[in-house]
Formats: sequence, C-alpha cells, structure tokens
Amino acid sequence: MAEEVILLDSLISMFGMRVRIALAEKGINYEYREEDLRNKSPLLLKMNPVHKKIPVLVHNGKPVCESLIILQYIDEVWPDKSPLLPSDPYQRAQARFWADFVDKKLYDIGRKLWTTKGEEREAAKKEFLETLRLLEAALGDKPYFGGDRFGFVDVALVPFASWFYVYETFGNFSIEAECPKLIAWVKRCKQKESVSKSLVDEKKIYELVCDLRKKFGIE
Repeated sequence: MAEEVILLDSLISMFGMRVRIALAEKGINYEYREEDLRNKSPLLLKMNPVHKKIPVLVHNGKPVCESLIILQYIDEVWPDKSPLLPSDPYQRAQARFWADFVDKKLYDIGRKLWTTKGEEREAAKKEFLETLRLLEAALGDKPYFGGDRFGFVDVALVPFASWFYVYETFGNFSIEAECPKLIAWVKRCKQKESVSKSLVDEKKIYELVCDLRKKFGIE
C-alpha cells in the first residue's frame, strides 16, 4: 500500500520551509496543502487541535506537529537517505541544542525588527545580531553546522535566510557585513536543490510583510 504523506503548510513560513527541505532531501513524495491562517481548514483544526498551527505532517492519517519534531520524525521514518541527525549521541545532542536555540531566539527577535519602532527596534537589532554571531561561531570554518554534511541545524536555520531581507531593511543593517561566514553558508546551502526549491523569494516575503504592516497599522 502506498504511503500517504500530506503537508499542511503556509508558503512563507520558515517552519514549513524546514519540512519541505527535509522531505526533498529524503526524496519523499507528498501532497502540499496551503493553509489560510485567517480561515483555518477543518483538517488543520482536527490534526493540530492543541496549537492550531502549521506545519503539520500527516503520515498515513496520523498527524505530527511542530517543525523540529517533524524533522526528527522524518529522519526516523525514512532513515536510509540523507540522514539529518548525526549517529554519534553527543553530536546529535549538539544538533538538537542549536536547532532549539534557533527556535527560541530568531523568530521572536526577527518579528520585532518589522513590527516595532525606535528603541524597541534598536534593542531587537542588537539582540538579533548577537544571536547570529553566536550561530556563526558555532558554524566556525565548517561547510555546514554538522561538518561536511548538510544536516539538522542547517535545515532548521536556513529558511530564516528568506526573511533576512525583511530584517535588514527594517532594521537598517547588513547581515553580510556583520556575519560574512554565515552568509557564505547560506549561499552554500542554496546550491542544494532541496533548499533552493523550498525557500521563498525574499522580495516576495518583503512585499507580504509590507502588506501586513499596513494591515496592523505599523506604517
């Protein structure tokens, strides 16, 4: 019997992009369903009744929620191709640590860069760049966060690159000037088809964010 894999997602979500990259890395065929987050589908509400958020991976009728958990699930269910997590327990723990760090820091700080003004935005800018510098230090001189292989932390972090233009424009700074190794890593990741086809054009995200700012009365 053929496996049924459905992804409930939103195109511009960096969390959804993670799952798309992982599925592409594994070569998994799936059905993509775009969710209107202002009018959530009955399926989304049924499959994620706790948080009512995307992404949700529905595998043979069973839902898996929260993007980092989905990545680990994908890695465990389809272990034979392009493993995301390293086999060494310590390295695996380190990968989970940095992916968790990305989740706890980048999204909220990045959001402040385009939803706030004045001193609050300046504080967010400072914290955002400090966070990126910590990530750049963790990357070091390695091609990818786990070493020579594209893996878990890379998948967790690289979707944020689609939002870098938004952060830079409203925060008035250059990530490449502040963290050149990190931008070199982004370019390296984008050479992979699984990444380039899963990320959304940064100018498209900028246009959508501008629309959101008008809607929220931030202008």
